[in-house]
This record gives sequence, C-alpha cells and structure tokens, in this order.
Amino acid sequence: MNLEIQNKNALVCGSTAGIGKATAILLAKEGANVTLIARNEEKLKSVLQELSKSNEQNHNYLVADFSNPEELQKIVSDFIKNNHGFHILVNNTGGPRSGAILDATLEQFENTFTQHLKSNHVLAQATIPFMKIQCYGRIINIISTSVKEPIEGLGVSNTIRAAVGNWSKTLASEVGNHGITVNNVLPGFTETERLNEIINIKAANENRSFEEMSEMMKNYTPAKRFAKPEETASAIVFLASEKASYINGINLPVDGGRTKSL
Repeated sequence: MNLEIQNKNALVCGSTAGIGKATAILLAKEGANVTLIARNEEKLKSVLQELSKSNEQNHNYLVADFSNPEELQKIVSDFIKNNHGFHILVNNTGGPRSGAILDATLEQFENTFTQHLKSNHVLAQATIPFMKIQCYGRIINIISTSVKEPIEGLGVSNTIRAAVGNWSKTLASEVGNHGITVNNVLPGFTETERLNEIINIKAANENRSFEEMSEMMKNYTPAKRFAKPEETASAIVFLASEKASYINGINLPVDGGRTKSL
C-alpha cells in the first residue's frame, strides 16, 4: 500500500529511543522529511544518521526540553519560520514514574501535566496554521491504554493520560473541517526502557525476579509477548498517511488484545 506521505514534513517528539525512534525511522523509510526533537543532542545526531534518504529527503533535529513548554514552542515556531511547516506531528513523551495515586505529590501531577498536555498543546498551536494552509494535517498522540482502563500502580499517568485523551478529542472536532485529523495511539507493553523500569518496580514490590515478572506481564495479553516498537510505529505511520484521512478522534490500542474494554 502506498501511504502517500512522500515529501510530507513530520515532527516526531521523543525520537531518540523506543516508539518515537521507530516511528521516525519508518516515516523516513516511507519518504517523509523527518525532524527529530528531544533533549539529548548526541542521541539525536545518532538517530539522524539512521534515517533513510531514499527519496532525497531533508532530515533535521531540534533540541528541546518538554518540561519547558514556552521554550519548546519558541524553538519549533522559529524552525517553522526559518525552514518549513509540518504536515505531521507525533506527540510522544516518556511517562512519569509509577506509584499509587494517594502517594503522588502535587509536583508530580504538575510536572506530568506540563510535559504531556501543555507540551502537546503548544506544539499543536505551532503546527496547525501550516496544516490549515495545506488542507492536510495529522496529529498523533502516543498515550497509554490507561485512557480506556486505568492501570494499577500508575496513578499520575492514568490521570494525565486521560486529560490528554479528552484534549485530543476536543481538538479533533475543532480542526476536522481543515483536512486535519487528531488521533491517539495507546501502546500496550512495548519493549522499551520505560517498560523495563515498570517491570523492575513491579518485581521489587512483589518480591519477584525481573524475568519472572516479565513472563507474568506477557501473559496478561492474548499475544503472550511484548510488542516491538516497530509494531506500534506502523500504526502511527498509517494514521499519519493519506489513507487514514477519514479516521479522526479515536483511541487506537496497539496492545495485543490486553485491554478488556471495546
């Protein structure tokens, strides 16, 4: 299937590892011009070298900290002013540490709200004007299956992810008539550094080994395995494509069937 994203400009957040990196690589393989954005410049430079240029694309990177949305907005807006706008925005930020919601501090809630909802919002504000002119825009937010079913031990994440989900649905209704879609991808257990952190914490809490806890968690899903980042990236890239033009305002779980709700 030709996804028709050749020469589209994509901004991929959190693109130095995991799902973000896999998405950037796949978008480039499909012919898009990819701009990476994350905090670590050395990792950004490394990933940049991995991006395909088979369609003679131009790839870039931006260094920004998602804990400072005002600075983030300025960096992206300046890039757009001096270079080009974006047809595709992939919002992707690492989740907060796990823990019971009753133990969460106000600072944890505030920091997570800033890094996720506020940062998503300023990036949407920066990129949507160009999308409106082009009559083409794809915003894909990488969230969590906790949008559908809260996950035990992820109190802060459950709360803020739900806020992002509702922000996304509201935005989808406002911009749909401009050829812009806004959708959420909800990854299940995916082989990333974030998953290893969760496994270690759960294993320590239950006095189990990392390996034992991994096997238990694999059995939570009908697939009996963890996802590869590339599998989630495939869903993201499809939603970013011309082929997904009439899919808007949805939550798409990519979790091997783990989520019990429809």
